[in-house]
Amino acid sequence: MAELEHLSPAKAKEMFLAQREDEVAEKTHQIYHYRLKPFVQWCEQEEITNLNDLTARSLHEYRLWRKKDGNLKTVTLKGQLSTLRVFIKFCESIDGVEKGLHDQILIPSVDDEEAVSSSILEADKAEKVLDFLGKYEYASKRHALITVLWHTGCRMGAAHSLDVGDFDPDEQSLEIRHRPETDTNLKNKQSGERICALSEKVCSILQDYIDVTRDEVTDEHGRNPLFTTQYGRMHRSKIRQMVYAATRPCAYDQPCPHNRDPDSCEAGKYTQASKCPSNVSPHDIRRGSITHLLRSDVPKQVVSDRVNSSPETLEKHYSQLTEEEKMEQRREYLDSL
Repeated sequence: MAELEHLSPAKAKEMFLAQREDEVAEKTHQIYHYRLKPFVQWCEQEEITNLNDLTARSLHEYRLWRKKDGNLKTVTLKGQLSTLRVFIKFCESIDGVEKGLHDQILIPSVDDEEAVSSSILEADKAEKVLDFLGKYEYASKRHALITVLWHTGCRMGAAHSLDVGDFDPDEQSLEIRHRPETDTNLKNKQSGERICALSEKVCSILQDYIDVTRDEVTDEHGRNPLFTTQYGRMHRSKIRQMVYAATRPCAYDQPCPHNRDPDSCEAGKYTQASKCPSNVSPHDIRRGSITHLLRSDVPKQVVSDRVNSSPETLEKHYSQLTEEEKMEQRREYLDSL
């Protein structure tokens, strides 16, 4: 058995991320970083400066600490511990921890129902948000952004990847493309490329946004991003922050469902908008958009092609139709036979 060599938690994380950089997508690489960050912090807190000292018991203690300190759902904890297991296995390969230690990390099981998020932007709420933005912030950045997210059902990464040239007002369409060579990736790569038809109203909003509101900037690759800040292409974290802020009930003139005072509420600050219990994320907008299409009896294959997700995935992760709604949809088709 090889003798263990001194390995600090921070150095191990650095080596692991460097080794994985060319093997996984950029988003996955970022997920590894965020999932391992708490582990390094815990090691510092516990004064573990050398991973040679890690044991199955210490890893179990970390699991308990992470679940309690992070107030994590089981499905989230499972993802974090799965990444930790891959990381520990890497440390084994460079003689930083005892062989087989990764097998001692217990991964919690998750029921199918728990693995599927129920957080969603319902159609009535989406209408209120977009109506408010259309009245008071017409063709603003977040009006254009949320309009695109809702009407196309695209992922946040797809919105981030868009250029001005991808919008064709004459054809009333928006082309979503995978361009990894200039740092914009689609989750499903080339198979995620598609052209989304747009309504006349959506086209008008986008054209007015481009003509009036959009920052006239290019990104570091000389491309003309659709969604921008004064510094270039809008970062994904900025997209997420804008969605959080715009979907707080108080932000679109609705009463607070939690009886909070807007003047003292911590989520009242733009940078703290994510702390509002009633806001939604970009992915919740996607989930709501897909569910709205399905409730409107758009054929599942049409929805699948538009949002780049298999019918099976739509059924499991995105559709929030009740069993009664599914029954009525089936009845309508069967009655016509």
